[in-house]
Amino acid sequence: MPTRKSKHPELAQAVSSVKEAAQHVRNAVQGKIDEVRGATTAELAKVKATALKRTGAAQERVESVLNRAEEQLHRVIARAQKKLDNAVRQAEKRYPSSAAKKSAAKKAGAAKK
Repeated sequence: MPTRKSKHPELAQAVSSVKEAAQHVRNAVQGKIDEVRGATTAELAKVKATALKRTGAAQERVESVLNRAEEQLHRVIARAQKKLDNAVRQAEKRYPSSAAKKSAAKKAGAAKK
């Protein structure tokens, strides 16, 4: 392909210089965009790590409170069972004849079956 020579070589030189300058500007702006992207990614990673850490700590606190409440509930249930057993024993001591009759009636009912 034959190249045509321009009548205005200064104009052709200026166009070439503008193209070259545009490429330099493009590369410089792309570099800045990459820097901002990298900094943003790093900051977001820090924020995410902090949020996960705080979430984990909050979850641990909630689990701790729930475990303490569960332990307390078990203690209260055990105490209530002991008190019930004591109350039944005391009632049997006070009224031995009725307890013996009920016990005998249960044994007799079981034997009939």
